[in-house]
Amino acid sequence: MQIDVSTTQSRTCFVIGFLSLVLTVCLGSYNTATADSRPNILFVLCDDHRFDCLGVAGHPFLETPHLDAMARDGAMLRRAYVTTSLCSPSRASILTGQYAHNHRVVDNYHAVDPNLVFFPQSLQEAGYQTAFIGKWHMGGDIDDPQRGFDHWVSFRGQGTYWPDGHGTTREVPQTTYDGFNVNGKRVPQRGYITDELTDYSLDWLNKRDPDKPFFLYVSHKAVHADFVPADRHRGRYDNETLPIEIPTTEAMETGNKPMWVRNQRNSRHGVDFGYNLPGFSPEVYYRRYCESLLAVDESVGRLREFLKQQELAENTIVVYMGDNGFQFGDHGLIDKRTAYEASAKVPLLVVAPGKVPAGVPFDGLVGNIDIAPTLLEAAQAPKLNNINGQSVWQALCSGDASALKDRTLLYEYYWERNYPHTPTLHAIIGGRFKYIRCHGLWDRDELYDLESDPAEMRNLIHDSSYAKHVESLNQQLWHLLKNSTGMEMPLLEDHGPRFPLRDPNQSPQATFPKQYFSEQ
Repeated sequence: MQIDVSTTQSRTCFVIGFLSLVLTVCLGSYNTATADSRPNILFVLCDDHRFDCLGVAGHPFLETPHLDAMARDGAMLRRAYVTTSLCSPSRASILTGQYAHNHRVVDNYHAVDPNLVFFPQSLQEAGYQTAFIGKWHMGGDIDDPQRGFDHWVSFRGQGTYWPDGHGTTREVPQTTYDGFNVNGKRVPQRGYITDELTDYSLDWLNKRDPDKPFFLYVSHKAVHADFVPADRHRGRYDNETLPIEIPTTEAMETGNKPMWVRNQRNSRHGVDFGYNLPGFSPEVYYRRYCESLLAVDESVGRLREFLKQQELAENTIVVYMGDNGFQFGDHGLIDKRTAYEASAKVPLLVVAPGKVPAGVPFDGLVGNIDIAPTLLEAAQAPKLNNINGQSVWQALCSGDASALKDRTLLYEYYWERNYPHTPTLHAIIGGRFKYIRCHGLWDRDELYDLESDPAEMRNLIHDSSYAKHVESLNQQLWHLLKNSTGMEMPLLEDHGPRFPLRDPNQSPQATFPKQYFSEQ
């Protein structure tokens, strides 16, 4: 029998080719399905949003219906903290997953090391299209497009709420009026900045590649001081009273507050001489702060409504967070930087339909250093090296915070020559007891029982019955520092203006505590 080899080879090649085509189509369909199933991510960061300024947090008058809806549709993380309560260091920790002593952005005037890796770079590597829209605020006036982002809209320094500056009572350092940097091109600002950043965000979402997952980082200027609400919201809360009790100087002394805290009361960041303005009123500032938050809440509503209308909501993780808190008379102080709850604790809301249980509060301890590893795990993207945070994605999806039960976080703030009234501080936060250690001062440290004293006004540091707590927490502090390569403090050259002034007609200089006087 004679066999036609050429015919047989042709048939064999045809069969192999057909099978290869089928396999390619199947694998292609599998890869597309895998890519399509990866979640989109919308991360919204609000400046200076303190943890209790939400309707869902029980606020007496502030209306935040869209943020409240996020808490209903997802998880409200009730123990969320930043590890440095200052804009640039906190933002750098979010992007890198590192403590400030490692990323070394310790003030608002110095730029990020160009060798640091930001987590959106890993998302790009995983096939995500990425965009940053809003306040960068690392490196003074730098607003150049940054690594990890395909699309870029930002502004120099603090920017401005309105392009003509109306509505403000004082010009804060690093205020700028030269508009936006849109992918390297200067574009004028035309309206209220919260609304305009939202418009830019929606525009990018409309023009994105629909065949690729996206990561959109919306970074609001609001609600940074000087607080300027949208014209439509101005005066909404004119008749509301300050829901924060401002302690008297006597209460601060009786509560064994450190000298530096009592002295800071009469400073740029204290209620007696706030921003060095005569007649400064925390109550007036707080009303304007709340009014400025209204547009941020509306922004969240607009973004989520777009996701819903475009049928993207079911496969999009939406995260809302504050970059740090803000004090309005708590401890006699204003602004941030301290390790107190009003300064370091922030709102954190996560919506992920079908993954994160809806309407279930989450009480696990979470820090800003956890954002990067958590979102990377959710996106199945490559992990970052040399991070200090950890992913809490599995805990969130299960609604089970037991794995975080005994966790504590390191808090750190490094003295700034610009604002010399706040010392270098290290703290252990997250548990029932908060331990705060001041560095380089002849002053007392602090210990608070947050269960019995949530306002942190009874310093137990000299109470002998808590001596073992102090010793244990001090050991934890040094353990965290050593294990995170934090045994050296960043030292950066002087930049920016200084604000050392006191009002001679307000509270006097604090005296040394009685425990510091010899009985001999």
